[in-house]
Amino acid sequence: MTDVYSKLMKIGKRRGIIWPSFEIYGSASGFYDYGPNGTQILRNIKDKWREYYNDQEGFGEITTTTIMGEKVFQGSGHLEGFEDAMTQCKQCNKSYRADHLVEQYTEIQADSLPNKEIHNLIKQNNVQCPECNGQLGEVYDFNLMFNTDIGPGSSRPGYLRPETAQGMFVNYPYLYKHNREKLPFGTIQIGRAYRNEISPRQGIIRLREFIQMEAEIFVHPENKKHPKFKQYQDIEIKLHPTKQQQNEEKPIKTTLKKAVDKGWIGNEMIAYYIGLSTKYFKEIGINPNKLRYRQHLPDEMAHYASECWDAEAHSERFGWIEIAGISDRTNYDLKKHSQTSGKQLTAFERYDKPKQKTKTTIEPQMDILGPELKEKAKPVAETIQQMNPNKIKQMLEKGPIELNVNGEKIEINKKHIEINKTKQTIRGEKIHPHVIEPSYGLDRIFYITLEHAYTQDTQNGEKRNLLQLKKQIAPIQTAIFPLLNKKQLTNKAQKIHKKLKKQYKTTIDTSGSIGRRYRRQDEIGTPYCITIDHQTLKDNTITIRERDTTKQIRIKTNQLPNTLKKLFNGTKLQEITKQPKN
Repeated sequence: MTDVYSKLMKIGKRRGIIWPSFEIYGSASGFYDYGPNGTQILRNIKDKWREYYNDQEGFGEITTTTIMGEKVFQGSGHLEGFEDAMTQCKQCNKSYRADHLVEQYTEIQADSLPNKEIHNLIKQNNVQCPECNGQLGEVYDFNLMFNTDIGPGSSRPGYLRPETAQGMFVNYPYLYKHNREKLPFGTIQIGRAYRNEISPRQGIIRLREFIQMEAEIFVHPENKKHPKFKQYQDIEIKLHPTKQQQNEEKPIKTTLKKAVDKGWIGNEMIAYYIGLSTKYFKEIGINPNKLRYRQHLPDEMAHYASECWDAEAHSERFGWIEIAGISDRTNYDLKKHSQTSGKQLTAFERYDKPKQKTKTTIEPQMDILGPELKEKAKPVAETIQQMNPNKIKQMLEKGPIELNVNGEKIEINKKHIEINKTKQTIRGEKIHPHVIEPSYGLDRIFYITLEHAYTQDTQNGEKRNLLQLKKQIAPIQTAIFPLLNKKQLTNKAQKIHKKLKKQYKTTIDTSGSIGRRYRRQDEIGTPYCITIDHQTLKDNTITIRERDTTKQIRIKTNQLPNTLKKLFNGTKLQEITKQPKN
């Protein structure tokens, strides 16, 4: 029996939802294009996400370049730590994720094992090439970033970004100023990212070019409470903490407040964005009964994170798949980019009350150093000033000390420096903010939304494919059908279309029988179809047909805008009068 994924892909190709990229040239795994209807669904999902993060949270949206210089990814750690274990078949030369092959042929979780261990497991379990049963070669690291050259020649290497986050981190100085130099603040970005996956074999679930929707919330390291946590604290979620996974126990059904109180979730910030995500997923049509949050195990935690939860949705074909990750990235990113770039990526946090602090300073005695050391006096003084005052004082108490100045050893003693203590008023301190990151994979969310909306039923003895998409997510919200392709009916349809398109995504369909037109709209999830027939010309009435139930009502044409408004606000079709008013 054909599974849901295959059915959806067929509908997707037939109805302008999703197509394999450059198919006329044979296509390639890991690349898909979105058709007109698919692009509109994507836009609707993105717009709903913006309603939460841009409108509700007040986070400004930025757009950053998808190609960045090598130094950026040296600072982020991707040059050294963004690799997968790869092996090749010695016979057909096909490449594979070595850890995935081990997991496929054994019950061993191999993604965090060293390459040597993975290679030994391949040998011990006689794991062979899935394509030709050939022998597999050595296991080695493969960097997943696409590389390029910026400008002619190879003087400046660059990479396609593997995540949108780095564009936000390197713009931190501008973002900090834009947000009035006050923590906490957030920024969002929707854009493409690229990962040169070794052998993607999961269709739209694992892409080489994909779209991320990410928020970066910069917070004080010692304050991860959320001022609006109460808004979501009573939301019930299915939570799978580390301990339950290690003990092979089922996920816990709990409220967010209880999860924080019990210490299952580390702080209110993480919990708040789990709550926000839960509400968002439900609103776009992901089934809450097929949604859970799984905590990363210690051996799979990203090097930059102190805590991470994956929002996982259940798919008929793929099982539980990650559709978002909500993590505490600590101050790793800003610190690393500070060190690599030499720029200060900090925030100045003012104290509620100024503090008095005694500061020890070193003052080189140039009137003594100058005559003794001549031209060497200045570099010696600079070396002294860079040293820790308390440490140099302790060292001098024990006698003269040797300094290494430009490769030469020079001895100094107490007479060469003066140590002073002064009282200072400290009004604040510089800190590297921590980052809370909710990151969403739009392509996976797109697919799961379609799968959870898909169903089949029988109408008049014929099987019907149906996408029960939420009204705000459907690519077309109202379709207008002239019963016959006759001028009087099409003119009437055009007038109605002109009025409705100002408020709804609307189309006119005149091709084929009325039944075929209904089936077309059902397959792309259109909630309501409006039919203009001969009776319309007599009494100015039309029919509205509901997608999910196929029920119809007849109303006056002038009642249509108000009726649709009620329907889109949640009124049931049967609750609207079936008798047109005179």
